[in-house]
Amino acid sequence: MALPQSLRQSVTPPELELIASQELIDVVPLISMERTAFISGAYGPLRPPNKARIPLWMAVNLKLKKKCHIVAPDWFNVDYLQTRLARETSEPVFSDLPFRFAEISKVLLDVASDDLENPDKLRSLLKDLREARQAKCREGLRQIDHSELSLPNLCSMEINEIRPFFIESMSVLTRLVRNPIVDR
Repeated sequence: MALPQSLRQSVTPPELELIASQELIDVVPLISMERTAFISGAYGPLRPPNKARIPLWMAVNLKLKKKCHIVAPDWFNVDYLQTRLARETSEPVFSDLPFRFAEISKVLLDVASDDLENPDKLRSLLKDLREARQAKCREGLRQIDHSELSLPNLCSMEINEIRPFFIESMSVLTRLVRNPIVDR
């Protein structure tokens, strides 16, 4: 089945989540497991109650089987996100967040909300953070010129969201600069 044209221009959010699932995350295993080799690398050994660093996809798999608890990354807590939200709303530049924070936080909230402190507040903060960053993206795209767009500290999901619009805008601007309309 062929994808519609709108989906061919950029990666879909589930595909971005799949890419983000390679990120390493800490877990507290509930089972013992020897070091195991996968295509992406070897992970383990898992020995309860010691933390282990494994890919997100493996942590999700173990969590769904009730064989581990996922430890939230350092940046995924209410205090950190409130600080970032305050910066987003008070400073003109994007605050520095992990490149794949949107995808990782969505997966963790979907699969391991019982392992997180105050998941409802986290969801609310992430929504507010997303809205603040989207407003900055829109403002940045208003200032686009034919040679560059500078929006440092965007995350992968945000880049993916503006990519189709940006590509089309740059194409139109380039044509306008190459063939300016002359007043008669």
